[in-house]
Amino acid sequence: MFLGNPWVDRTIAVLAALPFGYVLWIDLHAGRLTIPRFAIIFQLSLLIVTMLIRLPPVRVTTNPLFWFIAFVASYYGFLTASFTGSGRPLVPAAMTDGLSVVSVLADVYARLSLGRNIGFVPAQRRLVLTGAYRLVRHPIYSALFLAEVCVILESFSWLNLALSIVFLGLFVIKTLMEESFLRVDPAYERYMREVPYRWVPGIV
Repeated sequence: MFLGNPWVDRTIAVLAALPFGYVLWIDLHAGRLTIPRFAIIFQLSLLIVTMLIRLPPVRVTTNPLFWFIAFVASYYGFLTASFTGSGRPLVPAAMTDGLSVVSVLADVYARLSLGRNIGFVPAQRRLVLTGAYRLVRHPIYSALFLAEVCVILESFSWLNLALSIVFLGLFVIKTLMEESFLRVDPAYERYMREVPYRWVPGIV
């Protein structure tokens, strides 16, 4: 099947990200690129760029719904960071800036732990059991969640909150889809038992 070809997710990921380079340029020239906004855009961009160096998968999902959710989750975040309206800060800027830096560091650590085993859609590659993946099963998403929370704390409005809830919900759905695909592998099923937390160690 066409969707099962290993180069398809890489091509779609890179081409679809090109328009958001323009969005980033607009943010820079408008002076809207605060540290929390930069953190979320940086992490989403890194997710796309790492597609270029990923290892070929053993198998890739051919479920069109999984592809659709993966695409929407990955690119909706760019819109959330770039097109949210102004709002009021709920906490001091030092807190949101500091937590945003933490989210970027956590994301980089998770990606270094994962190496070239990243994918755009649910796909089976070498199972990583070290680094950040000893703590939670989806540390890259954990970092994204923290970055998105910082965006809301920095610029709260009910509209911005609604947009962020959709963003977070999409990645929760993406997590569940990935696990439903991967747990067919006995090694991943065992990993799920050994590391019971998806996003936050000791909590969830």
